[in-house]
Amino acid sequence: MNAAELLQDLLSPAGRADPFPLYAAAHRLGPLLPVADGIFLVVGYAAANEVLRNPAFEIPSQPSSQPSLELMQRSILRTNPPDHGRMRSLISQVFTPRRVAELRPAIAAAVDDLLGDLPAEVDFMDEFAFQLPVTVICELLGVPASDRHRFRPLAADLTTALELTGDSDAAADAAARELGAYFAHLIADPPPVGLIAALVAARERLSDEELLANLILLLVAGFETTTDLLGNGLQLLLRQPDLPTDAAFVEEVLRYDSPVQVTTRVARENGTIAGTPIPAGSDLVLLLGAANRDPERFPDPDRFDPGRPNNKPLSFGAGAHICLGNSLARLEATIAFDRLRRFTITANGEPTRRDRLVLRGYQTLPIKLSAAR
Repeated sequence: MNAAELLQDLLSPAGRADPFPLYAAAHRLGPLLPVADGIFLVVGYAAANEVLRNPAFEIPSQPSSQPSLELMQRSILRTNPPDHGRMRSLISQVFTPRRVAELRPAIAAAVDDLLGDLPAEVDFMDEFAFQLPVTVICELLGVPASDRHRFRPLAADLTTALELTGDSDAAADAAARELGAYFAHLIADPPPVGLIAALVAARERLSDEELLANLILLLVAGFETTTDLLGNGLQLLLRQPDLPTDAAFVEEVLRYDSPVQVTTRVARENGTIAGTPIPAGSDLVLLLGAANRDPERFPDPDRFDPGRPNNKPLSFGAGAHICLGNSLARLEATIAFDRLRRFTITANGEPTRRDRLVLRGYQTLPIKLSAAR
């Protein structure tokens, strides 16, 4: 198998469902694999970490007339310096370690409220894995609680634009338009508190398009990956119910079954990664899920081991574009799994995975909960 065949297999339904055997095959080929002229797969941990941290490798940015792609290009997700730093400095005020730590009591209360209302048989994804992070991010933004139920299907449609198809479909564009109209209304009449109000007050440092795009990004990113982290983690816990569910457990979930499997970069100038020359203009596809299972970095990488030492997965990226909300996602998951240990939880049917490669998670995860321990 060569790199081009490997990428084709990853994009197939079988590859999307279970990419991990293909990641193992990729590691046997090397840490950085040429796919075609000017296209490389980055599969090694050290190589991916270097690309993520090196400012010579930028976020690909192409103007688009499609609403979903245009929205992402105007947000911090898909911008480069100096615009990225300008926007990130405004948004990061909510995600400092001190501010995140202050949220612990509110997150714990939200977890307890949700668990207290769960029936004995429930779809974990709908009734908990989505509800917890959307509650937290909407509180931070100032989004009315009555609107939260709308966002999961819209986010699911919008994020199809992140898949490696080079295009977005009608559903993604429709979701972008609906979310754009929703936030335009909130910007016109902002809530009294929250990040929406703070960014509206600082709008002289943001264009109208940037303000709208970043609010949508914050909402969707604020619950989408955490929802997947919670679902992926619970499924692993169902298989090994005696595991301790502490911060180390969450970190190993992130490594073993990362919510974000792939990201991309483009070489701004000539460079070298893993001993391979990278010409300026080259496209790099970083397989974060593969980097997290690099046997050179993580011995016995296909074994789920929360006791793994020096466990630093690349699931939230690294460098200038590291996910702003990574500490918040980790805190939410750590509190949630700690509280879930108060119950005996068993599977209640077969879960279903979303048919995605880039964003990996469950669509449904039916469970049964018994009385508290």
